Amino acid sequence: MKISEEGKCLIKKFEGCELKAYRCPAGKLTIGFGHVKGVKEGDEWSQSHAEHMLDVELEEYEGYVNDMVTAPLSQRQFDALVAWIYNLGPSNFKKSTLLKVLNEEEYDQVPREIRRWNKANGKVLDGLIRRREAEARLFKGEEWIDI
Repeated sequence: MKISEEGKCLIKKFEGCELKAYRCPAGKLTIGFGHVKGVKEGDEWSQSHAEHMLDVELEEYEGYVNDMVTAPLSQRQFDALVAWIYNLGPSNFKKSTLLKVLNEEEYDQVPREIRRWNKANGKVLDGLIRRREAEARLFKGEEWIDI
């Protein structure tokens, strides 16, 4: 599967787009729509490069869902998972209870597991609470844009 425009919209809403390198709440140098790989102090991107890099990276994150999830997924469920992994990384997904309950096809448990991941450096962040709620709603097929 591939992420839809709705899934990309969720990622863009919560990542925002910064064209100059900055430190995110987790302390990582970040640029564009949450890009962290190889970012150096002083880096600057154009908007078109940020859009391109998001598309490139999303192919990688789609692969993690396609490779690790054995349960059947709707498009919205797939999108929510790609957004979650894009923010938290594939190693967190691989070892998560979220993946376990999902692969056991306990779909009703997944939104609760998505919401549990609301901390950066051990601190609960309002932005992560909102993002996880949006991902949980998207997973359930509900409206999320007003969060």
